[in-house]
Amino acid sequence: MLKQHLQQKLLQKLSPQQIQFIKLLQVPTVALDTRIKEELEDNPALEDPSLMTADEPVNEYDDLNDNQDDFNQEAKDDSNTDEFNVEDYLQDDNTNDYGNSYNNSDDDEDKKETPIAIESTFFESLQQQLDLVPLSDSDFIVGKQIIGSLDDDGYLRRPITSMIDDLAFSQNVMVEEEDVLDMLKVIQGFDPPGIAARDLQECLSLQLRRKDLHNPIVMKAITIVEHHLDEFTRKHYDKLEKSVGLNSEELKEVVAEILRLNPKPGDSNQVTTKQLQIIPDFHISNNDGILILTLNSKNAPELRVSRSYMDMFDHYDKASQKDKKLKEAVQFVKQKLDSAKWFIDAIKQRQQTLLKTMNAIMHYQYEYFLTADERKMRPMILKDIADKIGMDISTVSRVANSKYVQTEFGTFLLKSFFSEAIQTENGEEVSNKEVKKILEDCIGNEDKRKPLADEKLTDILKERGYNIARRTVAKYREQMNIPVARLRKEL
Repeated sequence: MLKQHLQQKLLQKLSPQQIQFIKLLQVPTVALDTRIKEELEDNPALEDPSLMTADEPVNEYDDLNDNQDDFNQEAKDDSNTDEFNVEDYLQDDNTNDYGNSYNNSDDDEDKKETPIAIESTFFESLQQQLDLVPLSDSDFIVGKQIIGSLDDDGYLRRPITSMIDDLAFSQNVMVEEEDVLDMLKVIQGFDPPGIAARDLQECLSLQLRRKDLHNPIVMKAITIVEHHLDEFTRKHYDKLEKSVGLNSEELKEVVAEILRLNPKPGDSNQVTTKQLQIIPDFHISNNDGILILTLNSKNAPELRVSRSYMDMFDHYDKASQKDKKLKEAVQFVKQKLDSAKWFIDAIKQRQQTLLKTMNAIMHYQYEYFLTADERKMRPMILKDIADKIGMDISTVSRVANSKYVQTEFGTFLLKSFFSEAIQTENGEEVSNKEVKKILEDCIGNEDKRKPLADEKLTDILKERGYNIARRTVAKYREQMNIPVARLRKEL
């Protein structure tokens, strides 16, 4: 028997506009331009006046930049594409909406090409060197297999037996392990030095053996790398002096010789690695003790709804007779117009939220932005800013995790201004950034021959009124990527 019953539920659902705003809010400035271009390509009812060629009156959605007076930016002249006939739109469904926005001239004189620098990649350079070596067909195939098996840092981590199996199954080339090892020695003689090494020890040894072997310092360095590398990496210099028979001055020269070597020879000639460019979302300037906040102009694009699409919709809506095709056209145009309006509203809301959040952070950390002294940074968590601006913590988190601010003393991720509170002996709450700054200063001024251990750093902080455990000091040191005292030791 079917049982039916009523049930009340309280659910929280996000509207399409809210979802679009959330996605836009977490997009950094460097990616916002790409996101806007994608929307412009997907929605012909959305226009960017800076890309237009013909003048057109401004409509009611051209107020996107009304609040840009705060950023000292001037509005650009509005422009649009040529008007087109509505009847032509209905008759030809394949009309190119973007045809009038670009210059399709075939005149060779109008074409401008940007010169491109031609560079060889790391693997291409090795292949070119392999081509110059007189080899049999079998050895040449083995050499190509070794080069193709190298990692980006130049190391050969693939087992020799695996390469032999690959050559047998994919190339139908039968070789022995000695054949591969012989070709490996040939490739290890290529530039850059240390290439095709199977571990760090072999990499350093290959580089040293390309140097002047009559130099006693180089020979001592080879001895240390090939027989005492573990003591060297652990900085057990006393053991090295006894094992190799060196005095402190000679050991200092040998260590300097080893430190000049490249532990990742492949990276030095790698041109395919992407480098991320940071574009600040905000700018803070100091005008005689008064901080001025401005938003990057890329966050305030001049978008508007297409006048042509609005006229088209009015024409369809006022039509006396509406057949099926016309109703579908009306629905399509209305959908694109609504989507354009939502996107423009989301951009405006993103702009306002960014300013509101950064303004609250700037005033909360006013003394820090004035002096650039990390000891003036106040303890601040996401809830502090969320309460000030009346928004949810998740909104502040989305802004802080992906946005940067440029100041007169550097460019920083907003997340770096948030820190936990630490209570001093006087009961005063200070930021853990202040403690990290003190630790950094102490380690920076220490005697590198006798670096300060974590216990000693803990005692120094307690003398200054910061009652912190040794494990907390170790945690802060690791967060700042500072090694332990033994690894900071220098000769």
